[in-house]
Amino acid sequence: MDKKKILILGASGFVGNAIYKELCSYFDTYGTYYTNSAFATNKQFLRYDLEEDDIFQILERVRPHVIVSALRGNFPAQIQAHQHLMEYLVKSEAKLYFISSANVFDAYSKFPSYENDKTLSLSVYGRLKIKIENMIMRLPKGKAAILRVPMVFGNTSPRIKELKEHLDSKEPIEVFPNLIINVTNDDRLTQQIHYLINRNKTGIFHLGSNDLIQHEEFIKEVIAHLGNYHPVYKRVYTTNEDRYLAALPKENILPKNLRISCQEIIDHHLPV
Repeated sequence: MDKKKILILGASGFVGNAIYKELCSYFDTYGTYYTNSAFATNKQFLRYDLEEDDIFQILERVRPHVIVSALRGNFPAQIQAHQHLMEYLVKSEAKLYFISSANVFDAYSKFPSYENDKTLSLSVYGRLKIKIENMIMRLPKGKAAILRVPMVFGNTSPRIKELKEHLDSKEPIEVFPNLIINVTNDDRLTQQIHYLINRNKTGIFHLGSNDLIQHEEFIKEVIAHLGNYHPVYKRVYTTNEDRYLAALPKENILPKNLRISCQEIIDHHLPV
């Protein structure tokens, strides 16, 4: 049998590229890029302008078995691209893995959120993800997986790069003392996605750590791992009570070896 063909939309971004690197040795993997011309020489990468190009052209060219959507960029253009994607999915054998966000629950701050909880968001970003999730929910059963992801860290992640820049320039680091989160890193997230694709899993998955941590504590511990810094913290209080932004797994639990704890994510960060 031929290798399963995978198309990653947004494969030049941090998460999309991490997924590409995880999958490309096992599958016939293609990716889209927009501005980063470093990908232009890679025959597996296709240039795709979210605002100008029609996603159909890319889909017809690659004819993927599996589509991973890690698109970023203009929100109305993302919605249109996903509408076209839904039309394609209904007519083809392909499956979709959509990278969503814990922000689909950011209006609920009193508890962590689980797979079957109702989504509600106060942020524009969270509402975008909900809108696309709702499109996916209308697809025939077994056609898609919604992967809700919390903040993603990792040595080369934008969040860690920004943290290092602030540390090096001695700028204050923003922390949210009352915010309780779960987190993940690029390595574990991509292994989880690989497993879900391999097993043809569909449904809703919360791909974050299986425990919770306060934002301030997490950032301080990561910085302690990054080197001998003496940071200045700027504490941001949005409320006097603890508030949660955490998408925890309850229904769709992954195998033990694919789960991760906040401490493992902290320990993963090393001085460069």
